[in-house]
Amino acid sequence: MSTESEMIEEKKETKISKEEEATRNMMSSIKSKVEDSCLGKVEEKEVDIIPEALVIGGGIAGMYAALDIADAGFKVHLVERTPTIGGHMAQLDKTFPTLDCSACILTPRMVDVGAHPNINLMSYSEVIGVEGSVGNFKVKVKRKPRYVYEKDWEYGTLCTGCALCEEACRFAHKWPNEFDVNLGKKSSIYRPFPQAIPAVYCVDPEYCQMVKKGKCGKATLESTREAIKKIARGEEVSKDEAPPCVLTCKPNCIDFDMKEEIVELNVGTIIVATGWDIIDPSLSPEYKYGVYPNVIHGLEFERYSSASGPTFGKIMVGGKEPKDAIFISCVGSRNKQTGYEYCSRVCCMYLAKHAHLLEEKVHGCKITVLYQDVRAFGKGFEEFYDRVKGEGINYKRGLAAEIYQKPGSDRVVVRGEDTMLGEPYELEADLVVLGVGLKPSEGSEKVLEMLGISQTEDKFAKEAHPKLRPVDTDVEGVFVTGCAQGPKDIPDSVAQGKAAAAASLALLAKGKAKIRPSVTELDEELCVGYKSLREMADKIGA
Repeated sequence: MSTESEMIEEKKETKISKEEEATRNMMSSIKSKVEDSCLGKVEEKEVDIIPEALVIGGGIAGMYAALDIADAGFKVHLVERTPTIGGHMAQLDKTFPTLDCSACILTPRMVDVGAHPNINLMSYSEVIGVEGSVGNFKVKVKRKPRYVYEKDWEYGTLCTGCALCEEACRFAHKWPNEFDVNLGKKSSIYRPFPQAIPAVYCVDPEYCQMVKKGKCGKATLESTREAIKKIARGEEVSKDEAPPCVLTCKPNCIDFDMKEEIVELNVGTIIVATGWDIIDPSLSPEYKYGVYPNVIHGLEFERYSSASGPTFGKIMVGGKEPKDAIFISCVGSRNKQTGYEYCSRVCCMYLAKHAHLLEEKVHGCKITVLYQDVRAFGKGFEEFYDRVKGEGINYKRGLAAEIYQKPGSDRVVVRGEDTMLGEPYELEADLVVLGVGLKPSEGSEKVLEMLGISQTEDKFAKEAHPKLRPVDTDVEGVFVTGCAQGPKDIPDSVAQGKAAAAASLALLAKGKAKIRPSVTELDEELCVGYKSLREMADKIGA
């Protein structure tokens, strides 16, 4: 027999369960009404896909993506903001863990890109506007003036890359060369490096006197215009009528009246391969980068080590070879104070490579690598790390706390704590190399916003799914690859570049894409809404 209190409790539970069931039924009815009245009427529309692709960024990932699409028979527009393709890989001396010559494996691919009939190489250009959707993107590209013609024109022909203009320039080898991380010098008219593609010279408007002031020596802009016409007619020109670069240019392809132009492209798919820049080492002021000349970062070491660099491959910092060198890992990255909390993945291994190259080039140099933990995760990486340690390189666990210079000495002292032994250390060195991390390249954030691609907290492009769709984005028809998606080494960048090309080709080869028409969205800030679920149900007749 049930007691009175148990019966009351049972009635309460029955009432609650009936109310819950009524609420569920009402919500189900509302959902059904909404789907029938709105979603049921939204039909997918099939559109034709323009059989052309756009690749933004001419680094190693962008190059491979462009080559794969072009080899499949589709037109590719490759847009690169600098005067040459190749990206940062072109600045490297060797690549880990195999120690292949970077230029030896990169430059043949650069030539392939420049010579491919299906690739429209648009160097020294920037994407400034994107409209449309998958299958039909309308893209605006700003082509900056080189002041040197790449193709036939009224008075001249294609630049042959002969270098006569560079050597004849009144300011030959006077200005900082960005390709050499400002360690080397360039002329006002220059080619970033001898193997640059396209093999065309470029006038730097920041340093060229004719562009800046309309005058170079006694030659003016007006006299130069007339001189160019005379040269085209085969007439003699005096040295005061035109600047030396124009006088020595046999193809007559220099034109100081060139203006920037806007090119409009229609493409079916877009691949973002905007690459990386180094994290500013001055964000870690304790390491005195920019204060002491013998404190350099990893990319500067690459140029010192390269045979095409400012010292022709000799490690000469401050005019002498180092006797003691220290490499410091995780500079800038994995650090909340700098704002870059992620691991850049490549720093441990490129410091191991640098230590090996220094030991190889400067015999007897005492080398120490300061680290917090070594991440040798890739194929052959652990073996390379063991090889470097076996060459006598001293690995000391514990990052440096500060770097200072003793009065009257050009050597620096690196101070920190060995966290393995729990002991402080002070190490003197002639050279300190900072293993700086990677960040998204300058201007990439603007490109991602233009395309409507979400970004991670670290400002890299956010993929549609980190595991199942690593090169797709939430914008259909737009793919991301290489270091635009996150820090990675060369093999991973190449693999992801080819993956993005395959994803793009899947759409281009199909020829059609299904898109859903735009659906009006509710502005929650402006909408007052209903006071209760029942009021909303009554309103729509549920």
